[in-house]
Amino acid sequence: MTPALSYVALISRDIPAASHLLGRVLGLPVSPFQTEDGPVPVFSVGRSALALFAPGDRFVDGETRTGLHHIGLTTAGRMPAVTTTGEPRPGLGGGVRQALSITETAGVRVFLTGPLDIAPGASPMIERIDHLGIASADNQAAIKVFSGQIGLPVESQQTDMEVETAIESFTSDKYGVVYHTRPPRVVGGLRVAFLTAGDCELEFLQNFDASHGAELRHGAAGNTRQDQGAITKFIAAHGAGLHHVALKTLDIDATLAALGRSGARMIDTAGRPGSRRARIGFIHPGSFGGVLFHLVQRD
Repeated sequence: MTPALSYVALISRDIPAASHLLGRVLGLPVSPFQTEDGPVPVFSVGRSALALFAPGDRFVDGETRTGLHHIGLTTAGRMPAVTTTGEPRPGLGGGVRQALSITETAGVRVFLTGPLDIAPGASPMIERIDHLGIASADNQAAIKVFSGQIGLPVESQQTDMEVETAIESFTSDKYGVVYHTRPPRVVGGLRVAFLTAGDCELEFLQNFDASHGAELRHGAAGNTRQDQGAITKFIAAHGAGLHHVALKTLDIDATLAALGRSGARMIDTAGRPGSRRARIGFIHPGSFGGVLFHLVQRD
């Protein structure tokens, strides 16, 4: 049996706002789970779950930076060939969890744990977690550990690029108009690798070419160049690691519209092209208390 995603631990500075969007707006079922610092809301999404923690909670090692903190993987008793670190700790909802060495897991905080005692969850808007986006310094190194040592199958790999094409025109009153197209120039791109973990994937995003810079235009709809810029800036500030959560929806435009009507700040108000022939759309992380979410619609 291959490992599967049990849960994702998220740190939010505004748990009521994030819970409202996940539960009331997107319709995901929620259960309270007890930890050392009290109950936390856990949202069932497909066969895995999203757990919301306040900054400084002991379950997330007292971390105060918002975003994705760690993932819990179930291994059905199979120990991966990755070094464990520290003593076993109390798990989410009972049991124990064991940390893997972050120096061996491409910057991703990983705990080995058991499955959560929670029913699979979905809603008319959200089917499951589509993937977890990971800012990657080296996709091949990540594949070596997560596939070769932990045992996650490689779903697919691709390169996303944004190119510019210059067209020159030569207009003459005698010879008419001649158009000349220069070779396309790559202005942004990402190397992408998807590894399956249960009913979702880990998406490793590596900068295609660091010389392209890190373009970010706040308040504007995203594109491939902006996506590359976001990954580049994240790695420069924090190093490789967990970056965002993507939820699979049946109708991305309707779901984005519902979030917008609820008062959520949007990066994309309509679906745009994304990896794996999908349409994607990002919600501003401020809407979820500092956690970056986006939606995915694909077959």
